[in-house]
Amino acid sequence: MGVAVVNGKIYAIGIEGGGSIEEYDPSTDTWTFKAPMPTPRFFFATAVYQDKIYCIGGAIACCGSGFIVSGENEVYDPATNTWATKEPLLTARANLQANVVDGKIYAIGGTKGNVPSNITEVYDPITDSWTTKASMPVTYDCANYYTNKYVSSVVNNKIFMLSSGLTEIYDTDNDSWSLRASPPPFGNALAGGATTGVFAPQRIYVFTSENTGFDSRSSPVFKTQIYDPQTDSWTASSSPNARFGLAVAVLDDKLYLIGGHTVIPDKPPYLHLKFISSSENTIYTPIGYGSIPPTISVISPKNTTYESSNVSLAFTVNKPVSWIGYSLDGQANITVTDNTTLTSLASGLHNITVYAKDNSESMGVSDVITFSISAESFPIAPIATVSGATVVIAMVGLFYHSRKHDGKKQ
Repeated sequence: MGVAVVNGKIYAIGIEGGGSIEEYDPSTDTWTFKAPMPTPRFFFATAVYQDKIYCIGGAIACCGSGFIVSGENEVYDPATNTWATKEPLLTARANLQANVVDGKIYAIGGTKGNVPSNITEVYDPITDSWTTKASMPVTYDCANYYTNKYVSSVVNNKIFMLSSGLTEIYDTDNDSWSLRASPPPFGNALAGGATTGVFAPQRIYVFTSENTGFDSRSSPVFKTQIYDPQTDSWTASSSPNARFGLAVAVLDDKLYLIGGHTVIPDKPPYLHLKFISSSENTIYTPIGYGSIPPTISVISPKNTTYESSNVSLAFTVNKPVSWIGYSLDGQANITVTDNTTLTSLASGLHNITVYAKDNSESMGVSDVITFSISAESFPIAPIATVSGATVVIAMVGLFYHSRKHDGKKQ
């Protein structure tokens, strides 16, 4: 099936090869059926743009060792629980991958019937149109029903296509492909997703089997392969998954492993394995989860001079936090709940630092902002003209003075 995340909820689409949708609410741990997909398919690609789920391509039936493929492009709106039909793929394919970069949906790879494809096509939701882009250097064989040969994720606006022994990266800015460090050999049933670096370190997780087990007496061994885009390196760990054909959704940097099928030895002589559909929903918490401090961006004040003794303090924090405070000129932290105003600032140089603590007690610290208040920042007397003469009305205080004029005090 396909999965997607919209507004904190997970949508599992095309269950058991049909067009049904179930919505999962992590806050209540409950599932709810929604309006079914107009064209039931499996092995289609999903992508989310402006809180709508695009279901692209796929297969409507198996045919020998391949598929009867579809180019359908249908979009689901969770807000209205309705579907709309959009411009279909230029090349109908199943087992393709779809990713969103800068408001465009990139549909890559897959299989046409039982022929592997390396095609890259990009969809513009605004104009409802498709164009062809540079093809993948390597074509993945995705024709076998049980073997999903690759997964994809977006990191820093680049699309990572991962398969056994190969890491390919597509740069949407210049329409070009490049290679990175090769991963260890994978088995079958790949599924995966990327963490964003907000709650957990930025990584791509691939859940796979070490061996197929399809035509052997041994059960498959499942692994989690982890790719670090910053160091261009791979590591492996044990896997919480023991299923083929599952789907992965990433929500708040936790990976939800949904559905698929388990395998058990068939009756003697145990030459094959028996596949059993699963409705399991497993949450995988990545390594280092909760260790990433909040990121704070100070919008105001800026590194400049202000002509007022009152300056707004405005900032953004990239994730939910349990506490926010600021320190002005190195003084003790002052707790705030939102943007505020710094009042009655003395003339001269100032500095401010904003702090935020998340639910894991990780403390984020903003850059130190240095700014100044002008010596002329106090209220200036308004100027009025009376009978052609200029009169200054002082608002700061009253001045009394005396002088002698014709022997009288004036």
